[in-house]
Amino acid sequence: MMMRVIYRWKVPESRIEEFRDAWREVTTGIHARTEGARGSFCIQSIDDPSEVLTIALWDDEQDWRAFIKTAKAMSMKALHEIGEQLSATPYVQLGDETVRD
Repeated sequence: MMMRVIYRWKVPESRIEEFRDAWREVTTGIHARTEGARGSFCIQSIDDPSEVLTIALWDDEQDWRAFIKTAKAMSMKALHEIGEQLSATPYVQLGDETVRD
């Protein structure tokens, strides 16, 4: 069953663009090299511009759990050097009606 993981970050406003660029590179690499990784999207709070969420799509929990064992020290290291990860919460995806036109 597909799942999403919501990562909540605190990023200095002066480093938002740097974080976004690093997230794009990190996400592309994870998707290319990691079993079950389906990419992610990145959003910034309008009310608190230092709050950033990255929402990753995974094939299943097993693939994600295998990934997170080394993610902070390896594939996601660049993000951790720029921002502070406040949480990582996994959710089972019950549906997706996102328009893709």
